[in-house]
Amino acid sequence: MPERLRHLLGIEGLTAEQILFVLDEAKPFQEFQRHPLKKLATLRGKTVALAFFEASTRTRISFATAASRLGADSMNLQAESSSLKKGESLLDTVRTLDAMKPDCIVMRHSSSGAADFVARNLDIPVVNAGDGTHEHPSQGLLDALTIRDRRGTIENLKITIVGDILHSRVARSNIHLLGKFGCQFTLCGPSMWVPKELECLGPPVHRVDRIEEALDGADATIVLRVQQERLHEPSLPLDEYIQLYQLTPERLRGARPDMLVLHPGPMIRGLEIDPAVADGPQSCVLEQVTNGLAVRMALLFQLIGSKPESEDAKGTAHAAD
Repeated sequence: MPERLRHLLGIEGLTAEQILFVLDEAKPFQEFQRHPLKKLATLRGKTVALAFFEASTRTRISFATAASRLGADSMNLQAESSSLKKGESLLDTVRTLDAMKPDCIVMRHSSSGAADFVARNLDIPVVNAGDGTHEHPSQGLLDALTIRDRRGTIENLKITIVGDILHSRVARSNIHLLGKFGCQFTLCGPSMWVPKELECLGPPVHRVDRIEEALDGADATIVLRVQQERLHEPSLPLDEYIQLYQLTPERLRGARPDMLVLHPGPMIRGLEIDPAVADGPQSCVLEQVTNGLAVRMALLFQLIGSKPESEDAKGTAHAAD
């Protein structure tokens, strides 16, 4: 039995055993999503603080729904109303939240390392819901769960990642996670978005220019969201990106027929992905959303759920930084 998590700040510091434990713990919560009555009392009396200093819709709603379905209350701080805009420091803001006695803080911030900074200054569990270009660990976990459900394994797979990898915390979490299970990676996108430094993350990483080459032999392809404002520079016009890197039905025909297509959302149809691919049989996009709820329920349960005294004696409730 792996050590129980104290925080979830990133995937890089987790062991393969800890990752598999979270994925296994998410399985009953996957089944729970199919029930007509989706309300448990597992975390009744607990409170989850959602501190989103960077705009978010999907991840914030997913964590809020996960807390609610476990019976927990939640308090919300959103970017547009954040005290940081009035000049308050991040530390003062989270200490104010902490003074309201939540049992856990889920936070998103535009600065890499922000979640780790908060975790070092508070005594309650901190969940990183995305920090700058560093990591998005719960997205990596839900992607792994989705791939494992479809493939039956996350070991020794060929994973392709397409798009703006330079600015993607999702790409880094996936490389850290799947790399622990022997996966190999092919990265594809405009050269300034696929830096050579990514080869230093640990697992085998291969960079290619042509999407057709990237898709060849892949077990799963993760298509990253592309911010349109980055596609108006003379070096990379919007129509050129679409022509070179969009995932289309024609390009899928050159790949394995059972290759999985994942996207962290929100999708921009007609830019990074063709609607026919987004809605096709190889697409796992909606499964990712459902699995996100299951993974986040499992994380909140593991971080703040009460354990019987007998389990605590076995060490399953001991904190692991």
